Amino acid sequence: MTTQSKQPDFMALAEQLTTAVLLLDRDLMLRYFNTACCAVMGLGEKRLTAQYFPGLFQHLDIKAGHLTAALSSKQGFSVSDVQAVLLDGRHLLLDISLTVSEQPANHLLLELRQVDQQRKISMESLQQHQHLAARELIRGLAHEIKNPLGGLRGAAQLLEESLDDEQKEYTQLIIAQADRLRNLVDRLLGPYRPPQKLVANLHQVIEQVLQLAQMDNPGNVRFSRDYDPSIPDFCFDPELIEQALLNIVRNAQQVLPEHGAICLQSRILHQHTLNGKRYKLVAFIKVIDNGPGIPAEIKDTLFYPMVSGTAGGTGLGLSIAQTLIHQHGGWIDCDSWPGQTEFTLYLPISDTEE
Repeated sequence: MTTQSKQPDFMALAEQLTTAVLLLDRDLMLRYFNTACCAVMGLGEKRLTAQYFPGLFQHLDIKAGHLTAALSSKQGFSVSDVQAVLLDGRHLLLDISLTVSEQPANHLLLELRQVDQQRKISMESLQQHQHLAARELIRGLAHEIKNPLGGLRGAAQLLEESLDDEQKEYTQLIIAQADRLRNLVDRLLGPYRPPQKLVANLHQVIEQVLQLAQMDNPGNVRFSRDYDPSIPDFCFDPELIEQALLNIVRNAQQVLPEHGAICLQSRILHQHTLNGKRYKLVAFIKVIDNGPGIPAEIKDTLFYPMVSGTAGGTGLGLSIAQTLIHQHGGWIDCDSWPGQTEFTLYLPISDTEE
């Protein structure tokens, strides 16, 4: 696994590691990599040998300039949760440690540890608790807001009866604003009816969403499909899943530039865990757009109510979508980097857990 004919002892030891170890020269060309590197990168020895390291990625949070700056200053660093997209489109989440090597000189020693699955399980559990806590908080606030609003509206109606026509415009304004606030609270609460589940076809729901999105498409966004025909009909509420999916597609349309692209993809997973339960079969719908990506400052709170990355947005679409999918025992996940954002809606096909 090296361009040198004889391995130093540390290279032999590196072959025993489960994390990827790489050695880069001053031009950031790969001069050594262990077996685990092939597994992480999904490439064989010939494809990796003497390759330009940044050229192995469509996107990497750590840029070539960061690596050359570390080499110049002889200062290593460690970074967690580095987003990486390989040339084949595979997305990785990595912990990266970099050391400036003294022997050989002017080389960088990198250790890459893939943390996708661990982070995914941890974040799913954390987001589930945050989601439930946020829902309870909103319900409490809604109760406290609706009661005085009802009294305010009723008082304005009674007052209106004793006023002349010219003065009624003020009470009508009070009533209109009370109704607006009540509607906002209702939207914060989201759908309150339980899912009306029936055996349905997931692709018919996706097609309905596509039809609605194309009818109102001021940015001339291009849509494409990538379906898995092996997904069977299963039990879910078509109306609620359509609403959840449409909310996400609409969000993508709003942030895309003129003639942007959205792909709707469906796949099936075997033995997949959702919300701490393991299911034999899980379907997922992926909404992929080529927009600017989600701002870093809202990534961790993306599904919270009133959090929006678009000017004038209410920040309710994703929160409501997460609630609707959660009612089905599913979950929504998001991966985003500049030039691509992927929302994935997971739905258990069977109620049977293992």
